[in-house]
Amino acid sequence: MTKKKLLFDTYAILEIINGKESYKEYLDSEFTINEFIFAELCYKLAREKVPNYKKYLAMYAPYVVYPTPEAVEEAMLFRTDNIKKNLSMTDCISYIMSKRLKLKFLTGDKEFENMPNVEFVK
Repeated sequence: MTKKKLLFDTYAILEIINGKESYKEYLDSEFTINEFIFAELCYKLAREKVPNYKKYLAMYAPYVVYPTPEAVEEAMLFRTDNIKKNLSMTDCISYIMSKRLKLKFLTGDKEFENMPNVEFVK
């Protein structure tokens, strides 16, 4: 069976770290994250005072990829077009990056439910 190729958002990573059952199938996925997701992960793990949080950062750091200026521009246009959904900058950049990299965007954020190129899991 072919492994799923995904761009994980912060929500998905936190659910994986917390051992949520609905995310267990993604443990063996091929994935990437971007620097914005990594920054959110750093913040949320530190804020929640997660024991050994540096272990998790070390696990995910090698998978960081960087958006091109063109991807950021496209993401901000996407955000503007979807202003009523109140999407974060990070989520918009991540979504557009996933499309450009031909990866599914793994998220549990309700704003992305039923959107194309999204693997939505609660």
